[in-house]
Amino acid sequence: MNSAHSTNANVDHQEIARFNALASRWWDENSEFRPLHRINPHRLEWIDQLASLEGKKVIDIGCGGGILAEAMAKRGAQVCGIDLAGKPLEIARWHATQGEVKLNYADSSAEEWAIEHHEHYDVITCMEMLEHVPDPSSIIAACSSMLKPGGWCFFSTINRNPLAYLTAIIGAEYILRTLPVGTHHYGKFIRPNELVAMAGKQGLQLVEKKGLGYNPITQNFRLINFTGMAYLLAMKKA
Repeated sequence: MNSAHSTNANVDHQEIARFNALASRWWDENSEFRPLHRINPHRLEWIDQLASLEGKKVIDIGCGGGILAEAMAKRGAQVCGIDLAGKPLEIARWHATQGEVKLNYADSSAEEWAIEHHEHYDVITCMEMLEHVPDPSSIIAACSSMLKPGGWCFFSTINRNPLAYLTAIIGAEYILRTLPVGTHHYGKFIRPNELVAMAGKQGLQLVEKKGLGYNPITQNFRLINFTGMAYLLAMKKA
């Protein structure tokens, strides 16, 4: 499992520090990462249905502690996960070793990894990550560069509107406490049309979109057609 030091400028060091501080709890399903554990089966199934993961070369950008990366590897994909937060990567490597899951992790930005991996991957996932970087368009450009023609790229992030602010910040962070306070910053949220436009400039075309629904009573998530809050986009490279 390789690693590479990154000096990329497209990083919010406060975000990195926050995720490093939480790293030991990444695989605790009752911790701050409980939403990721509950979302993961739904997004995994959706990705697999569209892209058929088995045997595919996959990179998970902003992989954190490896929840999605491991799940895709278990579906038979050849997975690499990259992140700039070192401590979550240590947890990801440890958890994969404990579960005897074969995949690779690297300490790198998407931009730096793209330099030596042009048109290398069949599938790229970049989930819950774009809202945590200064320049999401730079990440999207790197994704397109790394993707083979005809390959799939999956993004998920949060819409920028009053409803998303009420649910993702006020509701999730301050009322329900399903996320730590300060997890999200409204100004970094991205409207779906903005993300589609940024991706379109890089040769990525929208195929399917889904919203993320949440039931506060059962605390369960599901994929829905309404994209006014959190949403996922499936795109293909021409």
